[in-house]
Amino acid sequence: MPRPGRWHQWPHTRSTRRRYAVRALVVASSSSVYGPTGGDASRETDRPNPASPYAVTKLAEEQLCLAYAERPVGPSVVALRYFTVYGPRQRADMFTHRALYAALTGQPLRLYGDGHQRRDFTYIDDVVAATIAAGTVPNAHGTINVGGGSSASLLDVINIANSLTGREIQLHQDHVRNGDVLLTRADPGRAGEVLGWQPRVDLHSGLRAHMQALASPVPDYSRAA
Repeated sequence: MPRPGRWHQWPHTRSTRRRYAVRALVVASSSSVYGPTGGDASRETDRPNPASPYAVTKLAEEQLCLAYAERPVGPSVVALRYFTVYGPRQRADMFTHRALYAALTGQPLRLYGDGHQRRDFTYIDDVVAATIAAGTVPNAHGTINVGGGSSASLLDVINIANSLTGREIQLHQDHVRNGDVLLTRADPGRAGEVLGWQPRVDLHSGLRAHMQALASPVPDYSRAA
């Protein structure tokens, strides 16, 4: 029997919206819906070209919610296309976490490809601010890019991690993974126009904060009130 996935949550989302009279729904989408690009910044009006199963599910998620919003009783829907989010408490299998952890511990870092892949890295505090704005700004709707404002290579991240620790990361190079695009870069214009949002944390500052969090003792969240 297939394991239940996120689609099983959709009826609960609809019933919850009706019960609490939710007027705005913010959908966590992804820059992966754009797929391979020609090097230009991705705009919300670009035709999606997802290159992985994950990207296909994100695009389907967007379309389902936006279609529901077109109904007379539908809520206002904003689908935020997050670009390479990083920061404290990130999943341990994500690249920035792995790079910083390798720099802190001296353990080798597995690098998929030559490291020249470029990403629009976006710090978690900026993502939170954009998400709150999407749920509170009147008349916000449709798809909106949430990107860090500049595109950096994986090697750039490694070099920053080296400089923050004074330790050279040992790289174990591997083949590029299927569905891994060469470049992501957001056009942030619509986020500024609709949400009044712009990224505030540059990559070096964000990686430093991320590393400081990794180096700190893990807090015991079970004791929180």
